[in-house]
Amino acid sequence: MSDRGNLFGELRRMARTSGAVGGIAARVAGERVFGIKTDRAAHAEDLRTILGGLKGPLMKVAQFLSTVPDALPAEYAAELAQLQSNAPPMGWHFVRRRMASELGGGWEARFATFGHEAAAAASLGQVHRARLHDGTDVACKLQYPDMPSTVEADLRQLRLAMAIYHRMDNAIQHEEVYKELAERLREELDYEREAAQMRLYGQMLANDPMVHVPVPIAGYCTRRLLTMTWLDGRSLLQRLAEDPPQEERNRVAKALFRAWYVPFYRYGVIHGDPHLGNYQVRADASVNLLDFGAIRVFNAKFVRGVIDLYEAVRDKDDAKAHHAYSTWGFTDLSKEKMAALNLWAHFLYEPLCDDRVRRIQETDDPQFGREVAERVHAGLKRTGGVKPPREFVLMDRSAIGLGGVFLRLKAELNWSRLFHDLIADFNEAALAERQAAALAQAQVPPAA
Repeated sequence: MSDRGNLFGELRRMARTSGAVGGIAARVAGERVFGIKTDRAAHAEDLRTILGGLKGPLMKVAQFLSTVPDALPAEYAAELAQLQSNAPPMGWHFVRRRMASELGGGWEARFATFGHEAAAAASLGQVHRARLHDGTDVACKLQYPDMPSTVEADLRQLRLAMAIYHRMDNAIQHEEVYKELAERLREELDYEREAAQMRLYGQMLANDPMVHVPVPIAGYCTRRLLTMTWLDGRSLLQRLAEDPPQEERNRVAKALFRAWYVPFYRYGVIHGDPHLGNYQVRADASVNLLDFGAIRVFNAKFVRGVIDLYEAVRDKDDAKAHHAYSTWGFTDLSKEKMAALNLWAHFLYEPLCDDRVRRIQETDDPQFGREVAERVHAGLKRTGGVKPPREFVLMDRSAIGLGGVFLRLKAELNWSRLFHDLIADFNEAALAERQAAALAQAQVPPAA
């Protein structure tokens, strides 16, 4: 496609997205300022249709928001949650042409069977179920057409939105946040990188029977096609709708805790996309971990800072908290800014400081998390704002998103024991050594 064609495509995309966002703004303003009641359910469905059709980073933002309870009106959250697995699929004629461009003209002969209908669809590609001639069932994730220009269009709009918002509100300076999101989203376009990151997770979680990771199939992967072993499982939302027993809820939550935090505390690696479409529940309450495009690798010093901040919250040690924030890259930390950041830290770490079986959040107030966030925001705004380091973005996103999943599960676990089991023998040098060996064995390319 020509540059001119790409430009007009991006302009159309920006117009559609701006209209969707503007529609929400108008309705929210109408309700709050003028008391005008609107049909939220109908508008939420329209929004899902628009964002689902876009299939880009803006849809991924919607996916993330849908994982955090009460971050959006219930009608919006219910519709946006469906984006995680039900985005409108591309037709068979496109699939056949794209598969030929990835594997060659005789590609169909390389499979015993290949499903014409998409088995799942998400933000950057769709999945088809197939079978190899040796009987192996596989999932073929095929990237939607023209996704690089789509991502760049969304990133330009995201940068503009951030700049406009910053003029109105300086509590969070977004420069490094934008750089991190842009780099990770561009990496997600490379399915060969994702295959390597999938191998990495297979290694890191090889000894955990409660977490299953697909295996990429050599010779069937390109930058726009990722073929992996098929894992049987059901969506977590479907299972929760059946009101599973507490024991199952707890087993799923424990498996997800380990799926995210064994890699982080032992290898310095985080899965940065904890939305509900990225894991499935199996019959034994173990989980399938999916989608390895948004992965973040941290140095051992950063991970040590996470543990330091936990100890600072536990011991009410402001000097140690200051050291932890500085380790991460926060600068210009006044006493007032520290107080605001510590509200956030206490909110996240409080369950880890409480050595007993409990829910991740014990208050019955569904607005509690939002109220904490508003207090943190007000404190930072009052003190001139803060510039989060880029390394902080995906770690914070994972903690909040995964916490939202634990809330939905209503899991009751000793979070403190789970956490201490992971950090009991923490050693920076040992982590760095394990990380280097794992990255080399999985052949993960360095970040841009």
